[in-house]
Amino acid sequence: MLDEIKSIAIVGASSNPERDSYKVMKFLLDYGFEVFPVNPNLINTRILGQECYSSLEAIEQKIDMVDVFRAIEYIPSIANEAIKIKAKILWTQEGLFSEEAESLGKNAGLKVVMNQCPKKILEN
Repeated sequence: MLDEIKSIAIVGASSNPERDSYKVMKFLLDYGFEVFPVNPNLINTRILGQECYSSLEAIEQKIDMVDVFRAIEYIPSIANEAIKIKAKILWTQEGLFSEEAESLGKNAGLKVVMNQCPKKILEN
């Protein structure tokens, strides 16, 4: 599935090198993906050289995959944003699963992967 994508938005991206979202973003950039950090608290900053966006809709480029590093209660609204921007894949990191978001995504035709880390999959 990851072979089909070129661009990834990381929702909940952090500029802290100790955070998992930072580590995964760095790995995905090094792997060759175009990565867009999304964090409304970090607008007008750069993470790993990439401009940080306030929302998925603020990104003017086509996003293939939305990778979520936010608390479970935010995942359904992020799923709705992913649908609105016509992403292909909604992905949530380890420990994150939302039946509501899964249902929203699948009903809209998105591939949905929850509770998994793309970094770990690509490393294997």
